[in-house]
Amino acid sequence: MNKEQQKDSAQRVVVTGIGMVTPLGIGREEFGRRLFSGETAIAEIKTFDTSTFGSHLGAEVTNFNPRDFISVKNMRRMDKTSLMTAASARMALDDAGIQITQENRDRVGIILGTAFGATDVTAQVAGTLLTEGPSSVNPILVPNIVMNAPAGHTSIELGFRGVNTTVTHFAVSAENAIAYAAAEIRRGTADFILAGGVDILSKFYYESLTKFHALSPQNGGPEACRPFDKDRNGTVVGEGCGIICLESMESAKARGRKPYCEIKGIGMGSSPTTPTGWPQNSDGIKRTLGRALKNAGSSINDIQAIFAAANGGRILDAVEADAYAEIFADSKNKTLITALKGATGESFSGGGIRACALALSMEKNMLPPAMGLTNPLRPLEFVIGDKKEIEINNIALAGISFGGTYAYLIFGK
Repeated sequence: MNKEQQKDSAQRVVVTGIGMVTPLGIGREEFGRRLFSGETAIAEIKTFDTSTFGSHLGAEVTNFNPRDFISVKNMRRMDKTSLMTAASARMALDDAGIQITQENRDRVGIILGTAFGATDVTAQVAGTLLTEGPSSVNPILVPNIVMNAPAGHTSIELGFRGVNTTVTHFAVSAENAIAYAAAEIRRGTADFILAGGVDILSKFYYESLTKFHALSPQNGGPEACRPFDKDRNGTVVGEGCGIICLESMESAKARGRKPYCEIKGIGMGSSPTTPTGWPQNSDGIKRTLGRALKNAGSSINDIQAIFAAANGGRILDAVEADAYAEIFADSKNKTLITALKGATGESFSGGGIRACALALSMEKNMLPPAMGLTNPLRPLEFVIGDKKEIEINNIALAGISFGGTYAYLIFGK
């Protein structure tokens, strides 16, 4: 391999490991089985009382035992977001065949996205401050209030000392974290970076969303998450963590690892809107996806599927569907569209979980169905009812946030 070929290989970023703690299951085997069999984790919330709220559904993580992944010594200092992150990161490293050693620990890092962080701990500390005063606050809880606590706890538990950064940008936090991590691998600042997102369900967080009328049922009718459906009436909130392990193609080849996929292109953009409002037209989506395709050296005709951002919201789903209808109007291929949030709920940093699902899709040449979708609002090629087996070379991961922010990533074989 000549110097130019080495340079090109080192600039290519691949996914070699995945790990997840999700409402659909813990680890790639259980998660993948339930994902492709068309199951949904959305059910009535069990961990706190919703009887006084207008919404009662959620996608909760169950059957997660942190002791399977984390030392007892560190567990007692961790909040739920940190426990899920450390466990997912350990699974991603194991899946990638990476052991942290004295020799490589300074070249392993984490870039994590979280939209809201440990809302349960924040509410608990705030309540104690207001009712009992600062002296009554448990000092172990305080470090978990900060948004970078999960990434920090994970690096301590797993023993690496490389880049450690937390990205907070509403519903594109995880997608931006992955983009940032890919850029750092290309720059050569780390050999391996764990990237993804984490957020949790808490009573305070859930009640806040109901007060903002963000959850189903917004306009009456049965409560459910129906991405891209004509009868959608709001989102159903979820929780969980998804982590992918990134490294250069050159590194993966040297280690004899077969990657799940490659990050080929990244596009970011925004549209003017209010901090809690959704974009009102499709221009920003078209512009940002176009940037990602250009960055990948591809066209829309090269994309076999899109993992959409749709979450059952009245505005988001309509704008995203309109964008794809316009983008695919002159496409030579029938690009398939699926949406995971009807199965996992909307955690707002679920781009990490969806990136793990995308990696499995590329490995298996199989797309999961868009659960909750029965009556499409636009005549697009949605994956409905059952998984779809198809030869996949390129998939786009869509990140769209309230506040008018977009992130699209192109993954390829």
